[in-house]
Amino acid sequence: MTCFTRNIALLCLIGLAASPPGAGITIAPCGEKLCGTITWLKAPLNAEGKPKTDIHNTDATLQARPICGLPMLGDFVAGDTAGAWTGGFIYDPEKGETYKSNMHLQPDGTLVVRGYIGISWLGRSQVWTRPPAPLPHCCGGEPHAPPPPSRFWAPR
Repeated sequence: MTCFTRNIALLCLIGLAASPPGAGITIAPCGEKLCGTITWLKAPLNAEGKPKTDIHNTDATLQARPICGLPMLGDFVAGDTAGAWTGGFIYDPEKGETYKSNMHLQPDGTLVVRGYIGISWLGRSQVWTRPPAPLPHCCGGEPHAPPPPSRFWAPR
């Protein structure tokens, strides 16, 4: 199976991708599009020992929502080339800001996620990888097992 055909590219992305620093994002279809939710945190509790909340959000009405379960990616549609996902957004809970975003699945199995304002070259990219072992869900519940290895989306 190759992840670089349009019909298979979605299947190669679905699952858990670890994103720096210290978060795990579950990527899954949401209707006709692709979305991602924070489902693992290296440090899920704040200094008071309570679950972290979206305290940096510019919308004060959203600052009490938990970081665990927070939609971080959304509205991605398949791009013109296989492995590319465009037209989406990425939310940065550390800054409380939402940016336009594109994602590209690389042949080495990494996912390059780019967030930007206005045009893509005015942005920043991160390289995400799948975790090598199951990660416990930050909201409780069962750990997320990594998907079966594939030569295009392998753990690093």
